Amino acid sequence: MNSTSSLQKNLSIGLTLGVTLLWAIAMLGAIFVSQDKLNQQFDSALAETAQRIMPLAVVEILNREDSQKPQQIMGFEAHEEHLVYLVRDQAGAILLQSHNANPAAFNQALKTGFSSSASHRFYGASAVRNTLFIEVAEPLAQRQEAIKAVAMTLLWPLIILIPFCFIGSWIFVRYSLRSVLAYQAAVETRGSGDLSAIKVDGLPLEFEVIADSVNSLLNRLRRALESERSFTANSAHELRTPIATGLAQVQRLQQEVTEDTVKQRLLKLEATLRGLSTLSEKLMQLAKAEGGGLLAMEKHDLINLLKIVLDDLQRTYPDSNIVLTTPSVNPHQHSVFTSLIDQDAFAILIRNLVSNAIKHGVFNEPIEISFTSGGLLSVINASDVVPKEKLVQLRQRFVRSNNSVQGLGLGLAIVDAIVSGVGANMQLKSPASGRSDGFEAVSYTHLTLPTTPYV
Repeated sequence: MNSTSSLQKNLSIGLTLGVTLLWAIAMLGAIFVSQDKLNQQFDSALAETAQRIMPLAVVEILNREDSQKPQQIMGFEAHEEHLVYLVRDQAGAILLQSHNANPAAFNQALKTGFSSSASHRFYGASAVRNTLFIEVAEPLAQRQEAIKAVAMTLLWPLIILIPFCFIGSWIFVRYSLRSVLAYQAAVETRGSGDLSAIKVDGLPLEFEVIADSVNSLLNRLRRALESERSFTANSAHELRTPIATGLAQVQRLQQEVTEDTVKQRLLKLEATLRGLSTLSEKLMQLAKAEGGGLLAMEKHDLINLLKIVLDDLQRTYPDSNIVLTTPSVNPHQHSVFTSLIDQDAFAILIRNLVSNAIKHGVFNEPIEISFTSGGLLSVINASDVVPKEKLVQLRQRFVRSNNSVQGLGLGLAIVDAIVSGVGANMQLKSPASGRSDGFEAVSYTHLTLPTTPYV
């Protein structure tokens, strides 16, 4: 399944983008309003400047000796002026001007009131019966700089607040989705064999529908699996008696008949019935492994149980070479490893692993079994290297690594069901650890952790 971005991340980014967009819209609105207000203020300053300068200009012009010579009101030092002016007569001749006034930038025609050019904003007024005209100019670049300053004043807080907005949104979303995250954790920690309903309080309404659907699905799966396991167990159990009866009858007939041909057929029939008996036993083991009840109420010693099962297997397979390595036991210590795993389940696990190693291993080569104080069980047998693609399939039912070897292909499937049912895991390796060949089954049996048995 392809991984997608998390809901928490998407919501945090969405909230951050939403806040940023709203701020940007508000900023544009504020800039628009500010521009209008600034234009009004600047126009007011133009008109007020003209009204203040005009009386002074009239006195200056009327009292000078040569009224036609352009002059300034006072001999100020040259300085940067944001507002410049010209005072002209009705013929357009310049009588008075500011320090930095450029006559070419002003209107050529005498105008009163507000007017604009590509580079300046003007305000004109007249005095002395329309014989004197004053025009004050302001560069439009000054207004643009003011608007830019306002925009930057609004923009910088947005740039600074974006990471804080994202962090705040992340915290808010995580807090809001805490029940959803708890539901996720409950699903992730759920064991493979646990199909009980997942209960998490405080889920949002939208997720409650999903949770109810998931629980309904789990309930249907649990009933279906229970039905399958019940059928398998009951069928295997019911077959045991007729198979055993048939096997006894065949063995009795073998003693009564004298013809070699009939005896050979009876031997084949006996082998078939024994195979059916083994299959019935394996199916019952599989039903037990998948049906739960794999943990006991109290801990018990696995080391001694392991030795008992191996002794029995040694009698069953007298030609096998089983080598057991266990941690050293202190004489004052009863055991080095105890577990809640059901004794029958552990015995089934060991029997299937070792039987599989004996059947598929090289004859007369040792079966190396080790069990550590940490609960790590390893079973190694000599064999050709099993391809990786075959290793993946060995956990499945009725799959064998070597079809030429007699067997049912259920042993590793039963072991896998047991270790999964108790919350452990199994790893299959080929070649075996520290070897160039062989097959190894390793069960990481962290079985001391559960404190209550599965129901």
